[in-house]
Amino acid sequence: MSIDLQTVKKIASLSRISVTDAEAQAMVPELNNILGWVEQLGEVDVTGIEPMTAVIPNVQRLREDVVTDGNVRELVLANAPQAEHGFFAVPKVIE
Repeated sequence: MSIDLQTVKKIASLSRISVTDAEAQAMVPELNNILGWVEQLGEVDVTGIEPMTAVIPNVQRLREDVVTDGNVRELVLANAPQAEHGFFAVPKVIE
């Protein structure tokens, strides 16, 4: 794949970046070099290599999913300004 001057100008336009003709002309070989490196990466044999999601191995530290302080509804509702039928009561805001 090769990039020409028109493609650089279109990319700049889509990116909302203002570039002069000289700047765009200078970007053509740079972008072609970058695409060349990307094509070289496609030639690397990666069979048997696991894909990685991070540079360092991350392990989630999970805790057991147990209720430790449940069934305290009455204590929680004691802090509420107003409670009705076992729930927090709030003023109506939409009429």
